[in-house]
Order: sequence, then structure tokens, then C-alpha cells
Amino acid sequence: MSCAREAALQALLCGDPAAKTSLTLALRDDLRRGAVSIASERIVKAPSATLPGRPARPVLLPPQQVPRRRLGSLEGRAALVHALAHIEFNAINLALDIVWRFPNLPESFYRDWLNVAAEEALHFTFLLEHLRTLGYDYGDFPAHNGLWNMAEKTADDLLARLALVPRTLEARGLDVNPGIRAKLAAAGDTSAAAILDRILADEIGHVQIGNSWYRWACTQAGLDPIAAYAELTVRHQAPRLKAPFNHTARLQAGFTQSEIDWLEQLSATVPPTP
Repeated sequence: MSCAREAALQALLCGDPAAKTSLTLALRDDLRRGAVSIASERIVKAPSATLPGRPARPVLLPPQQVPRRRLGSLEGRAALVHALAHIEFNAINLALDIVWRFPNLPESFYRDWLNVAAEEALHFTFLLEHLRTLGYDYGDFPAHNGLWNMAEKTADDLLARLALVPRTLEARGLDVNPGIRAKLAAAGDTSAAAILDRILADEIGHVQIGNSWYRWACTQAGLDPIAAYAELTVRHQAPRLKAPFNHTARLQAGFTQSEIDWLEQLSATVPPTP
């Protein structure tokens, strides 16, 4: 019987988006019917290729150099949908990476993140299909690599990965999703708005999984979750989050009111963008 974590690595290495999503969804299905096993020991053969596998396009630029997306035109709306699809493509890679990279964890840890990877694959597929109805394809607009950059910074530290990817970068999606959805709906793109409704519902669950395992890891290490998070954001130069925060979604996703209050206080100290 094949190993689910080995299969996750192979899906991560795959550079073709369609094949990556197919491999990820098939792995989730195989896991559900018991066709693959979950071995928690370290994977002996480290990948020789650069991670993650990705297509030649889109061109990746520094975040500040990615052109701003204006919804007043079809091209601008397509660029925004493309940016959302790129986020979901990276989210597939992030979930697959945490499965193969970190050994000796409970089986439920790997099952949780393989389910997350499959849902991210569905999100990417929904957005890609919609993007094509607008006359564009994945790779037609430039993008940035911010999500994966944080994965590289936290490649050797599970606690940091849980703190700074699902609880920081992905949780930020809970905050910005409603505003983006409203803009797309106002532009008449009800299909994109419906996709964002589905994504928000699923992402609350994904962030909740990140919160749950972050607290588990803090307990294992005897650390206070808020104090540890503050230290990790400084050590790994995580982006400082800015208000407003989606309190309802964050509470549903497992953040405590104390954590949200701390984020609000921290946000008040962030210098305004010039």
C-alpha cells in the first residue's frame, strides 16, 4: 500500500495545475477509502526538484510590482479572479507541503491537511473555470509569491508554519473576502461572488484546523499561544496585519476574543501605508 505523505510530495512536485488538482483530489479519495496508508516517519528521499512544482506562467513579481486590479473593465475583473486563483493554487501547495514535510505527528494531523488540500484544489478549479468564461486563463496575468515565501521561512519549524501560514496569511483571507465579494457582486459578477461565498465557508474550517494544531503544538512545547505568536512574527518577519478584522469569521475559525483584541491593538501601531 502506498504512503499518503509520499503521494502528497509527488502532487506538490507536479507543475501542471490540472494534474496537481487531479492528484490532490484522488489522494483525498484514496485516503477516505483506505487505499493509502499514513506513515508518520520522516520521508527518506528528499525532493531533488525545486518546490513547489508550478507552471512557467504566471510570471512572479515582488508584491509591490504586481499591477493594481481595477474592476471597471472585464480585464480588471479577470485579473482579480486570476489573483484569487493564484492564491488557491498556492494554498494547495501549502497544504501538501505541511503533510510531507513534518514527520512524527498524529495521523489526524495528516488527514486534516490532506482534506484541506483537496478543498483548495476545488477552489482553484472553480476560479479557473470562471476565469476561462471571462476569456482568460491561469498564467495570463503576473502574480507574486508571498504565500510560498513564508512556507520557505518556516520550512524547519512546525510551530512557526502553523502560526504564520494558516493563522496569519490564510486567516487574512477571512478579513478581506467579504469586501472583494461585494466588489465583484457590484460589478455584476454573481458567479464569482458565489465562489467566494463557498471559499469563505471552507476557509473558516481551514483556519480552524490551523488554530487547533497550533494550540496543540504550543501545549506540547509548554508555550503560551499569544506570546509564542508574537515572538514568531518577529523572528520570521511576518507581515503586520491591519484592521479591519472579520471578528465573526475569526471567532468561528477558533480565534479567541483575547487574540482578536491583541491583533486590534497591534494593528493600531502599524504605520499608515505611504
